[in-house]
Amino acid sequence: MKIIAPLVLFLSLGVTALFADNIKDAESYIKQGEDKKTLGDYTGAIQDYSEAIELNPKYADAYYYRGVARCKLQDFTGAIQDYSKAIELTPKEAMAYWLRGDAKLELQDYTGAIQDYSNAIELNPKSAGAYWLRGEAKLELQDYTGAIQDYSNAIELNPKSAGAYYCRGVAKCKLQDFTGAIQDYSKAIELTPKDALAYFNRGVAKCKLQDFTGAIQDYSKAIELTPKDATAYFNRGVAKDNLQDLTGAIQDYSKAIELSPKYADAYYCRGLAKEMLKYKFGALKDYSKAGELGETKAYEQIQRIQKGH
Repeated sequence: MKIIAPLVLFLSLGVTALFADNIKDAESYIKQGEDKKTLGDYTGAIQDYSEAIELNPKYADAYYYRGVARCKLQDFTGAIQDYSKAIELTPKEAMAYWLRGDAKLELQDYTGAIQDYSNAIELNPKSAGAYWLRGEAKLELQDYTGAIQDYSNAIELNPKSAGAYYCRGVAKCKLQDFTGAIQDYSKAIELTPKDALAYFNRGVAKCKLQDFTGAIQDYSKAIELTPKDATAYFNRGVAKDNLQDLTGAIQDYSKAIELSPKYADAYYCRGLAKEMLKYKFGALKDYSKAGELGETKAYEQIQRIQKGH
């Protein structure tokens, strides 16, 4: 026994030293991985994080960082596995739940995403971003009331969140609350004046309220910010149509077609405007093209004209 006892002590000290070395080496791999991730070398970063995990399988941060890198490479399934392991090792880490929710959102697992965002919120009730993203998942599941509640919580925690106002506007539109939606889009625009989508959607809401002049102003601003957006030209054309500015409408439909040559609705609506202006031949050509592109009701218009109605 006098011989064995020192041997056991020596072995114990050796294992401890080896484990300490592994931890040190694992941390070095993590640092290397972070440097590579910063440079956009996500594949190299993943290799380094994997080395760290091999050296220290209970290194929660290594799984977490590898999950982030995998998301950058669109490997959301692999990222979920890594975030899950990080959560298993550190179950009180709110950000791991949040990011796993993001990956599930990308995979359209909206119910799973909501569960993860809820866990993140439980662990960190001041997380405006988690409320916002949970609202996004609820929006996808058509729980518009629930989405609005989450966006409102996000706004309460972060009143400068233009995205939360914008998304709440979208949810309000889904519930036909166009006045409320306009208010939210306006706030989003106040916070981010170059958000073309906010102008565009505010224009849509104004059209729903028959404010075609206001809608035209918003579509025009959206076009100024994104001049290659065919849909903005098309929608502005519809608004002009409703104000009987048929010439202006035709110009916008034509621009939409120039930007998107297979835009069946633009051909169809331009045909209607031309017919209203007695350009029968031009109308027939547009109806024909709209029908060719899949707008079946265009053929009804052709038949009606040919019958002299």
